[in-house]
Amino acid sequence: MASFHAEASESGSVDYTQRAQWLRAAILGANDGLVSVASLMMGVGAVKPDAKAMLIAGFAGLVAGACSMAIGEFVSVYTQYDIEKAQMKRDGKEKNNSMQPNHQAEEEEKLPNPLQAALASAIAFSVGAVIPLLAAVFIRDHKVRLGVVAAVASLTLVVFGVVGAILGRTPVMKSAARVLVGGWMAMAITFGLTKLLGSKGL
Repeated sequence: MASFHAEASESGSVDYTQRAQWLRAAILGANDGLVSVASLMMGVGAVKPDAKAMLIAGFAGLVAGACSMAIGEFVSVYTQYDIEKAQMKRDGKEKNNSMQPNHQAEEEEKLPNPLQAALASAIAFSVGAVIPLLAAVFIRDHKVRLGVVAAVASLTLVVFGVVGAILGRTPVMKSAARVLVGGWMAMAITFGLTKLLGSKGL
């Protein structure tokens, strides 16, 4: 860690490519959780005024989404792990096993950890998903509940966009607007289609 700071101070810059890797996973995971659960709750709220139905649907979306994110990340990262591990073995054979044990151990430590990636992905999704649930849990009026969920989700989307832009050194307004509009589209489409299907008695 000390050497990293020393190198960063000497060069006067930080490797934002590496920062973007974990930032992208965290922001996208939380954003997915927020948009998925908020849209799901808006869709249910379009046809059912019952708060319990919205909350149960939102909670089911949180659990299902977190599990899906974790499994998907685990499979993806494990595949990457296998590929990099096999490449290391091939490199070792080409060098007639001349690789020093210490160097080999260092290389293996750099390999991605599927379990850590899966857990981080599930946590990030859950953090975003729990926000609209908390926003709706104490509100009894149906229309007010829908409005609060939409407002809280919108504000959180802006925060995610701003934080991602600041840490990634990208334009703040453009990033926040992109994230916000994307979330609005997801919530509006889910609400509208569910309302349409509900009005047809399906």
